[in-house]
Amino acid sequence: MQAVDLFEQRVTAGRVAVALRVSAKSAYQWQQAWRRDGRDGLRSKGPSGGRCRLDPVRLARLRAELKRGPAAHGWVEDQRWTLPRIRVLIGRLFHVRYTERGVSYLLHRIGWTPQVPVHRAVERVEAAVAVWRAETWSRVR
Repeated sequence: MQAVDLFEQRVTAGRVAVALRVSAKSAYQWQQAWRRDGRDGLRSKGPSGGRCRLDPVRLARLRAELKRGPAAHGWVEDQRWTLPRIRVLIGRLFHVRYTERGVSYLLHRIGWTPQVPVHRAVERVEAAVAVWRAETWSRVR
């Protein structure tokens, strides 16, 4: 809208570009839209891209199913959600196809971030590790 204010003051598109630190091409396109449609021509038309294929109810269900964990859905090898697994889960639950990149965008949208789990042995005994750290590691250092 700063550009519109400047155009209304009869500032040239080239000077608008310099003043707003944008490309001259952008300023000329803005000026053309302003001349054609007025101030409304430069109002935001909302986010670009396609709409989410899962409505809020389905997103809530996906979030709940992800919290149940991979084992609840047949992946018992480990307890990690991967993009391919989530992609399959979405297909099974909602009969909707997503790419792995699309799944990543969807996860960010519902507040999930990529996590790298700490790999620990199944046989690990925390008490024994604590004793080793306190006694052996202090001597090694």
